[in-house]
Amino acid sequence: MGWEKILVLMVFTGVYYLALSRKIMLSHAALGACAMLLVTGIVSPGQAFFEAIDWNVLGIYWGFMMVSFVFMKSRMPERIAGQVLKFARREKYVLLLLCLITAFLSAFMQNVGVVLIMAPVAIATAKRLNSSLFRYMIAIAVSSNVVTTVTMVADPPSIILAMKTGMTFFDFYWFQGKASLGTITLAGVAAAMLVLLIQFRDMTRTLDAEPEKVEARWGASVLFVLGVMALAAAPSFGISPGWVGLATGLIALLMGRRELKEMLVTEFDWDSFLFVTGIFVIVFGVQATGLLEDFVGVLAGLGLREPWMLLALLTWVSVGISAVMDNVPYTILMIPVCQELAVRLGISPWPLLFGMLVGTGIGGNITPVGATANVFACGILEKNGYKVRFGEYVKIGLPFSVAAVATAHALIALVWLR
Repeated sequence: MGWEKILVLMVFTGVYYLALSRKIMLSHAALGACAMLLVTGIVSPGQAFFEAIDWNVLGIYWGFMMVSFVFMKSRMPERIAGQVLKFARREKYVLLLLCLITAFLSAFMQNVGVVLIMAPVAIATAKRLNSSLFRYMIAIAVSSNVVTTVTMVADPPSIILAMKTGMTFFDFYWFQGKASLGTITLAGVAAAMLVLLIQFRDMTRTLDAEPEKVEARWGASVLFVLGVMALAAAPSFGISPGWVGLATGLIALLMGRRELKEMLVTEFDWDSFLFVTGIFVIVFGVQATGLLEDFVGVLAGLGLREPWMLLALLTWVSVGISAVMDNVPYTILMIPVCQELAVRLGISPWPLLFGMLVGTGIGGNITPVGATANVFACGILEKNGYKVRFGEYVKIGLPFSVAAVATAHALIALVWLR
């Protein structure tokens, strides 16, 4: 192993240790690591700016953070929270309903944007019930990530699979005469939601009084809906999602022009924003030095001959990998590996591809830094005075993720390995 690989591995491990332990600000850890990679020449400034950083994700994040601010100020979250409480009343069902709304929206748009939009609703609901915001925000974050393979457009790995294999939108539901990835994932989502309901069975508080009438402004809500529609339609017109996020954010700035300082400085989560920016560069360094390819080579050289064993290995290894790093480069590398392993075994590549993608998409829920939505949800909690502890997060994220992946894994084996 060359010095570049050793250094990148040390940097990668150090950053995630600091991020998980929360010993220093997230942005300081990530940007310091980026500076080290740039100074040593492992990643050039041009590579960092033009290749490593996903400007689409950052554009969507910034834009919908602006929308989230004006949405919160419009008092629409209080109104929605009131309707949810009126419908569900008991707190555990209120939280489940919020998670289902989050999951539905995340199946069609970037989960970061959904978390940012749902955050004000969660805050308003927690305040109405005088309850802890921690459970609400973490439950919403993991719910946004659990649907990453429900539709072709839910998350970048699903889009990558479709582009690399020629799958269409409807192939995600019925493919080659069998239930496909999206349909199977829905069963996993149902299992995860049931686990969440069991975990929160002690949340029995009820709201007996009728929800107060809230006069809300509709402008921010209309902007949100139009922004979501634009995000969904953008790929069909060759428009970058990042530009949609940027344009939506600028309109939100115009709507909230009287509070620009709050929107751009005091209320904006710069710590999470800069951390994610830095992580893009660090993961690029892992990929550029060949560390990911080394891992894939080891995986391919294990010599497993039973399809069910290989499916299990690919699914759960992907869960572990995506718990600590970005799933896009991993997905790009693993698609040809799954296809090559299938050729060697003389089986269809689809069960291996589906298992790998399910593990990659949902595994990020296990840690606070495994998915971008988790990072921003934890950032919102910290801005509201909560200390995010790794153990407390895992108590929610781990059972939820294992239930979803295990259910999908079993169905993939049952349907596609017979």
